[in-house]
Amino acid sequence: MTQEQYFKNLRRPEGKIDIILDTDTYNEIDDQYAIAYMLGHSEKFNVKGITAAPFFNQKSTSPEDGMEKSYHEILKVLDLMSRHDLDEVVFRGSKTYLPDEKTPVDSPAADFMANLANDYTPENPLYILGIGAITNVASAILKNPAMTENCVIVWLGGSSFDMPRFANEFNMVQDIAAARVLCNCKAPLVLIPAWGVTDHLLTTKYELEHWLRDKNKICTYLLENTINEAESYASGKPWSRVIWDIAGITWFVNDGNMMQDRLVHSPVPQYDMYASKDERRHLIKYVWYINRDKVFEDLFNTLYTL
Repeated sequence: MTQEQYFKNLRRPEGKIDIILDTDTYNEIDDQYAIAYMLGHSEKFNVKGITAAPFFNQKSTSPEDGMEKSYHEILKVLDLMSRHDLDEVVFRGSKTYLPDEKTPVDSPAADFMANLANDYTPENPLYILGIGAITNVASAILKNPAMTENCVIVWLGGSSFDMPRFANEFNMVQDIAAARVLCNCKAPLVLIPAWGVTDHLLTTKYELEHWLRDKNKICTYLLENTINEAESYASGKPWSRVIWDIAGITWFVNDGNMMQDRLVHSPVPQYDMYASKDERRHLIKYVWYINRDKVFEDLFNTLYTL
């Protein structure tokens, strides 16, 4: 890939694009919003696949269990939206995290990405949006290094560079080896930090009630799922929730008012949860600002159409 093409691929693409969404959907209440938001922008996205990412926390008994629950949650969201046409391109992902930075984890998701990437070129890339641990994508890159030429990867992971422990964030810290593969592979990469940037995307029960109640089936599910989750730990108290993963969709549909980014040298996530920086390294795109109100305005207007 020429340097000119590399920097072109770091810009927000014009027109309709082919995209794979890699998501740990059952982990939180926000991935469901991201799936619906993406499908609502049908003028922008030609969805080639949705892949289930592993996760491990109080909602799962292992990374494999988290991935399996996410796989079924993806299908549930598609059912609520009557989008069974996409069922056949939903793939199970990795059962474990990367054992090291050279060994991919086999999965239908990684094979799907690695094989599909061969149909694209730097001039006509495949876009991969990751909103969970980046295991599936890193495994695909290790399986097929041509992905670094033929794909543009957008990932919501890590923290703002202004925060002391860059890698101490759920998506990144789950699989530091995979994060290092991604940051070192020199594929066009758009990095959207969670803490310090995306955490501006807060909402409350009362805002969601106002904008989503009785609009359609998916709006009702998103509303009730969010409220039930929050009130399971904060009933009778003030609460707000970050709808983190819609930020990945926002980067693609940004009209210039929703999000700002800049070129930075790719960081190196470290196993101690810090990051190394070197100004000799390749450049990536880094999101540093999100206009919370503009993003939610577009989200709600999009969800109404579903």
